[in-house]
Amino acid sequence: MGKKRKKYSAEFKAKVALAALKNEETASELAQRYGVHPTMISGWKRTLLDNAAEIFDKNRKSQEQTEEVINELHRQIGKLKVENDFLSKGLGY
Repeated sequence: MGKKRKKYSAEFKAKVALAALKNEETASELAQRYGVHPTMISGWKRTLLDNAAEIFDKNRKSQEQTEEVINELHRQIGKLKVENDFLSKGLGY
């Protein structure tokens, strides 16, 4: 049977990626110190760099999601109102 894959926490990945960004040690040295493959460190570093802007733009993203939810709820309210009016007329209310 093969080895089980290790799962690393987000905190650990961030810590290693930040250490890689400092360029104080090579990826091989970091890999040896943290017990991971240098390729993984490179991937985590790239992910950190690619997504760094989202950390500072968090409010805008959550605001857009809130607006989407509100718009969807308004659509549902409108649909339910139309159905309610139709059924009220059918029952003579």
